[in-house]
Amino acid sequence: MKSNTTDKELVDKIILNNEKAFTMLMDRYHQALCVYAYKLIASEEAQDLVQNVFIKIWVKRMKLNSEQNIKNLLYKSVFNEFVDTYRKNKKLESIDQKYIDILNNYVDHHSNDDLEYAIRIMQQEIDKLPEKSREIFILSKRQGLTNQEIADYLNISIKTVESHISKAYGILKTRIGENIDIILFMLFPKMC
Repeated sequence: MKSNTTDKELVDKIILNNEKAFTMLMDRYHQALCVYAYKLIASEEAQDLVQNVFIKIWVKRMKLNSEQNIKNLLYKSVFNEFVDTYRKNKKLESIDQKYIDILNNYVDHHSNDDLEYAIRIMQQEIDKLPEKSREIFILSKRQGLTNQEIADYLNISIKTVESHISKAYGILKTRIGENIDIILFMLFPKMC
């Protein structure tokens, strides 16, 4: 099979039980899906999520539609697998169901390229934050430290921590817009 085989051609062959086509599809998207899954779950489970998606795709291959964008289906499936995994582990208790519905709606109405672009822009904008605000924001969101833990770690007041987090959030909201919370959740799902 040629490396320039289109996704549509691969899906047509997968529907007909062509394992080589399926392997080629996996080779084409596995790494990018793992990166995306890691952004969602930030743990070793990211590869398991992707593997589960590919297993489900193979099992349900007869139901695939070659007219549907398989890349978008794969990314949406990884997101759904992430949500299902968290539900099974009861880790969604701290995340409001309404927020999950909003996040699902955002994912449904934006292409994978839009999602990747939004996450990349958010990361760039975080990098542009004033140094102290960026440091405190990252300690809060990426490391999951409480305001008190950050204050103790940096030997500053808790009010200063709160001020820097508010400042960072305000700057990001101005630059990113109304979808800031959704994009932050996709970057730091465990911390939002």
